Amino acid sequence: MFVYLLLLTVIVTVKAERVPGQQKTDSCLCKVNSSMWTFPAVQFMEVTRQVQVCEEILDEFEEKIRTTNVELPMMEATLKNITARLKAFDYLYKSGLYSALHLRQLNQELEEIHQSVIETHMQNPNKETQDLLSELNKTKHDVQKMYKDDFFNLETMKKRLRDLNNRAQTSKTIPTDFRSSCHQRIMTRISSPVVTKLNSISKSYISGAWGRDALLRDKERYWEHCLVSGHKHGHTIRMYNSYEDFMANKNYKDEPIAPSYSDKNAVQGSGTILYDNTVFYQCYSTAEICSFNITTKATKRMKLDGAGIDNKFPFCYYSCRDWTDIDLEADRDAVWVIYTTVENHGNIVLSRLDPVELNITHTFKTHLFKRSVSSTFMVCGVLYATRYVNTYQEEVFYAFDTTTGQEINSLSLPFEKVSAGIANLNYNPADDRLYLYNDAYLLAYDTFF
Repeated sequence: MFVYLLLLTVIVTVKAERVPGQQKTDSCLCKVNSSMWTFPAVQFMEVTRQVQVCEEILDEFEEKIRTTNVELPMMEATLKNITARLKAFDYLYKSGLYSALHLRQLNQELEEIHQSVIETHMQNPNKETQDLLSELNKTKHDVQKMYKDDFFNLETMKKRLRDLNNRAQTSKTIPTDFRSSCHQRIMTRISSPVVTKLNSISKSYISGAWGRDALLRDKERYWEHCLVSGHKHGHTIRMYNSYEDFMANKNYKDEPIAPSYSDKNAVQGSGTILYDNTVFYQCYSTAEICSFNITTKATKRMKLDGAGIDNKFPFCYYSCRDWTDIDLEADRDAVWVIYTTVENHGNIVLSRLDPVELNITHTFKTHLFKRSVSSTFMVCGVLYATRYVNTYQEEVFYAFDTTTGQEINSLSLPFEKVSAGIANLNYNPADDRLYLYNDAYLLAYDTFF
C-alpha cells in the first residue's frame, strides 16, 4: 500500500510538457526527447527503503502493543496489592497521627529549648541547668552532623529533644507552695464512690462535668455543667452554695457563660473546670481556652497552638464520649490543659496555665498515646491517666511526674463506676476528691497517698 501511494505521488508530481508536431498528408509527425520523462530511479529506491524501514518499525510497535496487553493485567494486580498495603499508612498520614520530621523543625525546637534553659539559668543558676546547657550544645552538634550524613534516626532525635524539653520545663521556677504539701508524690488507692446521683437536669445528658470549686477551701461551692446541644456544646453552669443544696437539687443558680450554644464564647466539649469562681473550658469550635469569671462576667481567651480539635484527638477507643480533645484540670495554684498535637504524634501534651493571666508557663510532652486513655486528672503536678476495664470498673494505670520527668506505667488503681462512658474526671485539691461525670451520673471518690 505504501509503495502504491508513493508511485502515485511520483506520477502526479511529474510536470506536463507540450510537444510540437508537423502534419504530413494524414499523419502528424513529432520529435520527442525522451530524457524529459526519465524515470527517477534513485528517488524511487530511497522511497522504497524508507517504506521498508517504516514497516519494520510498525512491526516492532505492534509487538510491543501485544506484549503490553499481556503485561497490563499483571501490572494492575500489582498496583492494587500496593494500594492495599499502603492503605494503613495513608490513614495515619491523613489523620495526622504521623508526619515526617525535618531537620529545620528539629533545629527550631532545639533553639526554643536552648533559649528557655538559658533564661532559667540566668534567673537561678544551678547544676541541673548547667548540665542541660552542656547536653543541649552536644545535641546541637549532633543535629549539624545529620545535615552531612544521616547518622541519627530522626525519630530517635525527636524523642531526645522531647526528654530535654521536659527536663527544661522541670527546671523552671514554680512557686514553693506548689509542692510543699505534696510529700507523697504518687496516689496509692481510690475509695468506693462516696457520692452517687443523677445530674439535676436530665438523664439524657450523658456528657458534661461537675465538682467543687478547686480553690475555695473554706466554702463549699458545687457546680455541674451539662452538654445539651448534641452532647457537644453548652452555655450555662449550675451553681450550689452548699453540699446539701447540691444533693437536694435546690437553691441553685444557672449562670450564663455565653448568650447561646453557638456563640463564640460558648463551651465545647466536657473538659470544663471551676477554679476560684472562674470557669475554664474549650472555646466554641476553636483551639482556644476560655476563662469566664462568674463575678465580673468577663471572658478571656488564649490560643493553644497546634492542639487538635473537633474529635481529631479525643480520649479512648471503646465506650467513649466525643468532644474530649481538650481537658482542663485544676491543681493547687494552677490550671492544667491536657491535649495533643500532630507534632507530638497524638501523644499527650500537658501545659500549665497561670489562672489569672491565662498564659502558658510550662509545657511537657509525654509518650502516652491519647487514644489509649479514657480520661486524665492532675494531682500535685502529677498527671494520671485511666483506662477502660469493663462497664463498671475503670483503672488508673499511668502517671507522669512533672517534677522529675518520670513516666510510671506500672500503676493499677481500680475504681468503680455505674456506666461505661466517662465524659469528665477531675481532682479537687480543696477536699482531695475525684469527681466523675459518668453517663449522666455524678460520682465522687476519696483519694489516698
